[in-house]
Amino acid sequence: MPEILNLKEYIDYQEGSVVSKMLINKPEGSITIFAFDKGEGLSEHTTPFDAFVYLIEGKAEITISGKSHVLEEGQMIIMPANEPHALKALERYKMMLVMIKSKF
Repeated sequence: MPEILNLKEYIDYQEGSVVSKMLINKPEGSITIFAFDKGEGLSEHTTPFDAFVYLIEGKAEITISGKSHVLEEGQMIIMPANEPHALKALERYKMMLVMIKSKF
């Protein structure tokens, strides 16, 4: 059954941690909600799929192919497939990650 969710309330922060909850996980793609405590992040890595990041709240630095981007609540960015990227919490933040896995 369809359910209405408040993404700001869907996941809680944990001190010194990155927390994630998957909403959808299909062979074609996934949607995951993350909560990053201040100073936490994900080290540089690549994925073979395009990814859409939407900041639900807070402030993050997202580095893609060596270029830094600062995002705040309500902003989004595309992380292209096979490009190195990293994420860091400039302050606590929550984000939605949409991965598109299907190939056309």
